[in-house]
Amino acid sequence: MTATAGGAQAAVHSVLATTLGELTLFREGNSLTGLYFFPRHWPRPDWAAAGARSDEGFDEAAVQLGEYLAGDRTAFDLPLKVRGCEFDRRVWDLVAEVPYGETTTYGELARRLGAGTEPRAVGASVGRNPLCIIIPCHRVLGSTGRLTGYAGGLGRKRALLDIEYAGALRTGCADAERLW
Repeated sequence: MTATAGGAQAAVHSVLATTLGELTLFREGNSLTGLYFFPRHWPRPDWAAAGARSDEGFDEAAVQLGEYLAGDRTAFDLPLKVRGCEFDRRVWDLVAEVPYGETTTYGELARRLGAGTEPRAVGASVGRNPLCIIIPCHRVLGSTGRLTGYAGGLGRKRALLDIEYAGALRTGCADAERLW
């Protein structure tokens, strides 16, 4: 692994083929810093932060993502380095608390953040999530329970929710009916 000035680990990235299409993973040292749908993630990742391509050091992330997409994993146990402003990190922390197989709304997250927080601001923050799937922004729905924007497209959002719903049904933790 290459070190940058000051002893920091150089950023590297890898492209992983999955059932949802290609995912691009970024890491610094042992910590995952980004997970993006390739090539049409919106908003686009900062490719200047991606570093050189290296398929080494992504094995555990690939295994856990494969298990999750197969419906065999409900939570991730990976070292993460999450960058964002304070508001974004607060939103992402709340998103990370949404249980597997469950959903919330942008409005509910705004209410939890406190008076004066607008659902649109929460939505913009959710859209800046650098670790899609791992920070499960696909679990955030519109006010009526309908699917709304997702960086990888609504088809992928629906697929992720369907994977979780099926897993929650198997364990008896899901309602018989879903909103989306």
